[in-house]
Amino acid sequence: MKKILLMGNPNVGKSVIFSRLTGVRVIASNYPGTTVGYTRGTMKLSGEKAEVVDVPGTYSLNPTCKAEEVAVEMCGDGDLVINVVDATNLERNLNLTLQLLKKDVPMVVALNMWDEAKHIGVTIDENKLEHLLGVPVVPTVAVTGEGIKDLVQQLPQARPGRLTYDDEERWHEIGRIVEQVQQVTHRHHTFLERLGDASINPISGIPIALVALGVTFSIIRFLGEGLIGYIFEPIFENMWAPLMMKLSAILGSGGFLHDILIGKLVAGEIDFVESMGLLTTGLFVPLAMVLPYVFAFYLILSFLEDSGYLPRLAILVDNIMHRIGLHGLAIIPMLLGLGCNVPGAMSTRILETRKERFISTTLMAICVPCAAQLAMIVGLVGRAGVRGLIQVFGTLALVWITLGYLLNRLIRGESPEIFVEIPPYRLPYLAGLSKKMWMRVSRFLREAIPFVILGVLIVNVLYTLKVIDFVGKITAPVITGILGLPREAVAALMVGFLRKDVAVGMLSPLGLDFNQLVVASVVLAMYFPCVATFVVMAKELGLRDMVLSMMIMIAATLVVGGVLNWLL
Repeated sequence: MKKILLMGNPNVGKSVIFSRLTGVRVIASNYPGTTVGYTRGTMKLSGEKAEVVDVPGTYSLNPTCKAEEVAVEMCGDGDLVINVVDATNLERNLNLTLQLLKKDVPMVVALNMWDEAKHIGVTIDENKLEHLLGVPVVPTVAVTGEGIKDLVQQLPQARPGRLTYDDEERWHEIGRIVEQVQQVTHRHHTFLERLGDASINPISGIPIALVALGVTFSIIRFLGEGLIGYIFEPIFENMWAPLMMKLSAILGSGGFLHDILIGKLVAGEIDFVESMGLLTTGLFVPLAMVLPYVFAFYLILSFLEDSGYLPRLAILVDNIMHRIGLHGLAIIPMLLGLGCNVPGAMSTRILETRKERFISTTLMAICVPCAAQLAMIVGLVGRAGVRGLIQVFGTLALVWITLGYLLNRLIRGESPEIFVEIPPYRLPYLAGLSKKMWMRVSRFLREAIPFVILGVLIVNVLYTLKVIDFVGKITAPVITGILGLPREAVAALMVGFLRKDVAVGMLSPLGLDFNQLVVASVVLAMYFPCVATFVVMAKELGLRDMVLSMMIMIAATLVVGGVLNWLL
């Protein structure tokens, strides 16, 4: 079976073309580094099945980060290369194209973003470019599918390029090619271009960032609370609760099976937060408490990704990030971590050095709660007013800054300057936005519901076997002495390793006062991430660094929890 490699610079549309060719759904965004591993799919080529590999983006065959190392390693492993080129930035993209031509592998060039090039006044003679490179050149618009059929038809015509040059003369050769095939006509700047320039100017960019963040969290809260109050809670209270009460009566309103399926009745009624049954709390938490906020968060994140704002935010925060041993691009793993820590940890591959990857992953695991946990904290602590939320998230932000500063001083290694392509602002395509939303939300449901139900089951079994009481007695000096929490809180800490959102929900029936609720929420956010994140951390950092990160988590959690308990 032939292997086709999709190769190109970051953020040129490789993943979208891959999805068009194979039907495999992948998340594509308007910033470099979306693909940090590789994705495989298949397509029909000349009546036979061919494997297609979406290779991480690289600017050259001289790698500068782990994602680019993967690309270079795979370069010689294909039978055919589709070199995806950004038509709006031909000169920079041809650097990789000319390096690939020297590999003597059959190649086709997909001249992507053809419509955008025309829009900004760039005209490229694709026939002349094909003649100069010696390989087929096909204009494409990946997001709409334009040119994809022509690209597939040209794949059997793929051939090694005939262009010869000395490496020392590569950029001279690129300039010669661009001069012959490209024309740029004068035009006035558009509003989006002026906004793009303003977004990276500190004087105007910081107010824009503050407004963007304020609007973002307002929309997330508005959508989340609206979906909960007007859709999900009424469904559970008016439709699901009566069914569960009938089942409760059938099960005798008590007993082991009743406690597992329905949970404990509160004042003779089902309390979807406190009952802790598989069919009550096990479904209510992921669907009615968490899903609305997850949906709202991913909607806004997808819009910010596709619009091209995130790289501009990276430029703005670069100076601040350097204080903690990172550069501005590290803000992207942090933002992805707010959705789910797993892709957040994986995206640290876009960072160049071991020091950056370690600091970024550790800070994200300790100080960046995922959307599911955020939703539970907002739902639980938010009942006591905005002050509690400010204390929880303010503490996490302060820990993020302080711990980052300390790690920068203690961890050896370099923190290079930021090098990132600034894409143009683009209005997101509704179809692409919807597909990305569906992929992320469906993934959340597939992962969350089984783990939430498993977590609730484990809690009930542990309570029945008196394990919670036993562990509570052993850990009492820490739980009650240092953190000021009741011994029963140990159950939430144990389940938190499986699902953090369930762990936060388990605080509700403990009757915690305001200060204890703040301390418990911060502690649950900071100590071990979920098991899936741990697996990814071990893979990305290596076992040694993962253990070191874990030790930092434990120490930071005890110190911060103890200080909070003392202050409050």
